[in-house]
Amino acid sequence: MHVEFLVEEESCAEFLRILAPQLLRPGDEFRVHPFQGKRDLRRQLPRRLSGYAKWIDPDWRIVVLLDCDRDECRDLKGEMEAAAIDAGLGTKTRPRADGRIHVLNRIAIEELEAWFFGDIEALAAAYPGIPPTLARRQRYRNPDAIRGGTWESLQRELQKAGYYPAGMPKIEVARKVSEHMVPRRNQSASFRAFVNGIKEMCS
Repeated sequence: MHVEFLVEEESCAEFLRILAPQLLRPGDEFRVHPFQGKRDLRRQLPRRLSGYAKWIDPDWRIVVLLDCDRDECRDLKGEMEAAAIDAGLGTKTRPRADGRIHVLNRIAIEELEAWFFGDIEALAAAYPGIPPTLARRQRYRNPDAIRGGTWESLQRELQKAGYYPAGMPKIEVARKVSEHMVPRRNQSASFRAFVNGIKEMCS
C-alpha cells in the first residue's frame, strides 16, 4: 500500500512524516505533499485529484487533511468529497459503484494544534516546562472545543512555560511534539477519526 497525504502546510507535513509510520502497516509506503496554505490546497485539489484518477494504482490511497479553522465543517467536508467524486475517485463515505475507495477526507477541528492538546503527555515530554496537569484544566479537556484559536492557545502556553518569547515556530513544534505522540491516548475526537479512517482504509 502507498498513501499520498495532501496537507495545507509544512508544519502538518512534518507532523505526518513522523507520525504516519505509527498509523500505517509495516511495509506500507507514504509521501506527504504540503501546499501553500489552506486556500492553495482547496484551489488545487480538484485538478490534483483528476490527475491522480488518470493513472492511480489500485494499491494507492490519498488522504486529504484540512484545518476546519472557522469554516462550517459540513460544508468543507462536502467540498472535499465533491472534488474526489467529480474526479471519478471513490471516498470512504462515497465509494465508487465497484466498491473501490481511493480518497479519505479528514478535518482537524479546529486546527492541527488541537491534536497536540489532545496528547498533553507528548506536549509535556517535548517541552518539560508544560505541566502534565494542563489536561485537567477545563479549557483543554476537549481539544476540539478550544475557543479563540488552538494555535494561539498553544503559543500562549509555551510562552508561559518559558519557550519561544519571540513567537512559536510551527514546524519545530510539530516535529518535537509528534516525536512523543501516542495515537491511542489522544483525546481529540477529530484526531481519532483521522487515525481510524486511515486504519480502515488501509486494512
